[in-house]
Amino acid sequence: MTRLSRRRVLQAAAASAVFPLFTISGTKASGKVIGANDTVNIGVAGINGRGQSHISELLDLPNVRITTLIDPDQTIWEARSKSVEAKSKVRPAAVQDIRKVLDDKNLDVVTVATCNHWHSLLTIWACQAGKDVYVEKPISHNPYEGRKCVEAATKYGRVVQHGTQQRSSQSRADEIAALQSGKYGKLLVSKGYCCKPRWSIGFKPVETPPASLDWNIWVGPGPMQDFHRNLVHYNWHWFWDFGNGDIGNQGVHEMDVARWAIKDGTLPTKVWTLGGRFLPNSEGQGPTDQGQTPNMQLSVMEFGDVLLIFETRGLVANEKMAPGFPNQVENEYYTTEGMIKGGKFYKDGKGDGEKVSGGTPRKVTAGGAFGAFISAVRSRKPEDNNANAEVAHYSAALCHLANISYRLGEKVAYDKVGGSIGKNAQVTEAFEKLAANNSAVGLPLDKQTYTLGPTLTFDPATEKFTGENVEAANALLTRPYRAPFVVPNKV
Repeated sequence: MTRLSRRRVLQAAAASAVFPLFTISGTKASGKVIGANDTVNIGVAGINGRGQSHISELLDLPNVRITTLIDPDQTIWEARSKSVEAKSKVRPAAVQDIRKVLDDKNLDVVTVATCNHWHSLLTIWACQAGKDVYVEKPISHNPYEGRKCVEAATKYGRVVQHGTQQRSSQSRADEIAALQSGKYGKLLVSKGYCCKPRWSIGFKPVETPPASLDWNIWVGPGPMQDFHRNLVHYNWHWFWDFGNGDIGNQGVHEMDVARWAIKDGTLPTKVWTLGGRFLPNSEGQGPTDQGQTPNMQLSVMEFGDVLLIFETRGLVANEKMAPGFPNQVENEYYTTEGMIKGGKFYKDGKGDGEKVSGGTPRKVTAGGAFGAFISAVRSRKPEDNNANAEVAHYSAALCHLANISYRLGEKVAYDKVGGSIGKNAQVTEAFEKLAANNSAVGLPLDKQTYTLGPTLTFDPATEKFTGENVEAANALLTRPYRAPFVVPNKV
């Protein structure tokens, strides 16, 4: 046998760092058909937080087995393995790197509950390997990734369902149908609220990653950086490299409904946003914690003659710190005749309201989000998927487009903002509420400084920005990827 030179060994090692550990063997025709009584074998990727819900809800379904747990943090393997074994009598395998199991022909499904920056790449890899995918919201960390997920699902004939659970609610589908019937007037404004407590996360020192955590895998597609405890396990949401702020966390649920309400609404033609990371004692001048994303944000998008308005306010649900500003996670719709909220129509926005009805609602596949997903896996019928990859991509992209405007914004004093946001009554009311919420936590109006993003023009057909700020805005539609964790241009 010819002896390998040191250079050849190093070249081989370098190559293995670039290419995945698994061989892409799945094809559009290679996914096996799973009968009604056949067991669906599932790997859960990301088993902290939301991943626990995946485990619990999936194991409540008949003929479903969790065979693999996938997470770079070994410290949570034992607890999750025990919970699976206690419920199913089967102890799952546990791995840090999903590439080690994607070649397993007995693995039918991957569910994704990792950090946002991993959602798309895991979805694409799983599709390429012939697996169906349930992926948590948002399906993408940026718009480019979302479109690649759509392409991968189509090319490999995979079921990809998004974790925006309201798409699996028949009552919500009924409400949207009634709104779109015209019975209650023409829609003018579709509005969403994501107002949950998002206060200071403080500062955590840089330290060496624990030996139980594969930090290289955790960082994945993001740029390599120092480890600190505000990244693992939850507060990564508030850092641009890994999360998308609360608009892309809780907010994508209500953003999805707001877009659903706009008939044939996909992507906007214009978008702008304003806000900041406001915390008590910051006097509106900047953050007093380690987080990067805004915790107070107002976003406005144009869909023809319909506006989509979205409030993201995190200084809420604390009567001592923010009296009069409770949790608010919901949707409402303003029409030429009144307002629809909570399944009721309020003529001219007044009265006790009447239950909405009418229109032809979409027939929702029963069983909740996970039950519907498993039904679609078995039937292979696209209509059984309540929230497919394209639905997911459009709704997630709205959150990303708003954040792009924010990230290109400039600091503007409170008294200068009013002349920049137009005269729509709902937009003005939303901004005044955001400012009042800041005042309630001790940030006086004359001390409030906002990041005001530019109004960006967008082409829904090409999924690119046009007009002013085009180069900087389009650069933020994707990101530089760290090999080998690259979302490919050709899936």
